[in-house]
Amino acid sequence: MRNILLLAGAAVMMAVTSPKLSLAVLIAIPVIMLPLVAYGRSVRALSRQAQDTLAQASAYASESLAQVRVLQAFTHEEAAARRFGEAVERSFLAANARAKARAGLTAIAIFLTFASVVGVLWYGAQDVLSGAMTGGRLSQFVLYAVLAASAVGGLSEVWGEVAQCMGAAERLSELLQVQSKIKSPRHPKALPEPPRGEIAFHDVSFAYPLRPETSALDRVSIKVAPGERVALVGPSGAGKTTIFALLLRFYDPDRGTVEVDGIAVNEVALADLRARFALVPQETALFADTVAANIAYGARDATMTEIETAARAAFAHDFIMALPQGYDTPLGEGGVTLSAGQRQRIAIARAVLRNAPILLLDEATSALDAESETLVQKALDKIMDGRTTLVIAHRLATVMRADRILVFDRGRLVEEGTHQSLIGRGGVYARLAELQFAPDAAE
Repeated sequence: MRNILLLAGAAVMMAVTSPKLSLAVLIAIPVIMLPLVAYGRSVRALSRQAQDTLAQASAYASESLAQVRVLQAFTHEEAAARRFGEAVERSFLAANARAKARAGLTAIAIFLTFASVVGVLWYGAQDVLSGAMTGGRLSQFVLYAVLAASAVGGLSEVWGEVAQCMGAAERLSELLQVQSKIKSPRHPKALPEPPRGEIAFHDVSFAYPLRPETSALDRVSIKVAPGERVALVGPSGAGKTTIFALLLRFYDPDRGTVEVDGIAVNEVALADLRARFALVPQETALFADTVAANIAYGARDATMTEIETAARAAFAHDFIMALPQGYDTPLGEGGVTLSAGQRQRIAIARAVLRNAPILLLDEATSALDAESETLVQKALDKIMDGRTTLVIAHRLATVMRADRILVFDRGRLVEEGTHQSLIGRGGVYARLAELQFAPDAAE
């Protein structure tokens, strides 16, 4: 702001002192600005490159630290250090090029500005020699011109910073301009109260945007009654996880409708729809926060008493109290300080606390040892009581507890029934049971 006011004031005084020389200065302005604008584009491009290389180095460092045990197990320490060093070197070279370009921009601005001042001074000196202007008036004009030049120099520095920021912001701007196709409707319908937990898929077909030629679901029709426990079984890529994604409306189906409590999910506000679900994923997502905060992610306004009750229901309270600060213990990024089973029980406690009418369990006991699995399965049986539950199942113990089993293969619902009835058919489920469930059954 100071430079702008100084430039404006100096320009006014130059115009008052000598309109003729002021016109010469006005003509010189494009000579100064055009190279600056052109060079500023180069600074912006280099700034974007520097930001990208820095992001790559940071992402690799974060990834390596998060997977440090795998990295050490495969003795990749030296390779990881070398790769990180190369990423840092690229980032340094890009930042160095950006700094040189920005310094060059400032130098060009100062050179052109003062060259213009010298040119105007020479032009004014001709008027002094011819008697058209006094030496004092020329000195006065030069003083104002120098003040204006210093202001332009300061503004060029600001322009360099702006060009740098614009380069850094381009990628962010691109991301912000991407419009999500999944939005709440303008006039959303209200889900019925109290919630029933009824689920229905009507002739649903869907393919992921990155694999449009492959159907994740193909003309699937399902109806799940309130309070029913349904196991989703099938080989990898059969479409089980896609069922969860469509229910939570991470995607919209290409064909057909998905309904919750009789209302199509695309007619309901996203927040209201997702509030009906509690999700326990197979890969537990924990945040770099305290144990209590991670459990409270299921209900942000939960009290400490409610958090402890949920932890006890998931049989997590005892190991939490054994941590250095109990429920206030920081977990680190991804909960790296906990075992896989402990992380899974915190995720289950989070689902318990959410108290949603529909539970989505992606083999919630898969990371637990036999003793913990028994305890957590009892907890799950308790919280599933009276709630609609969909379980992506890979283990016989989980499947046996389901009221109904839906078998998927290549995106199609190929079989439906109880464990005994499906075994007797000798189809896909019987084959999966023989390959995957038999060891569990033998135990």
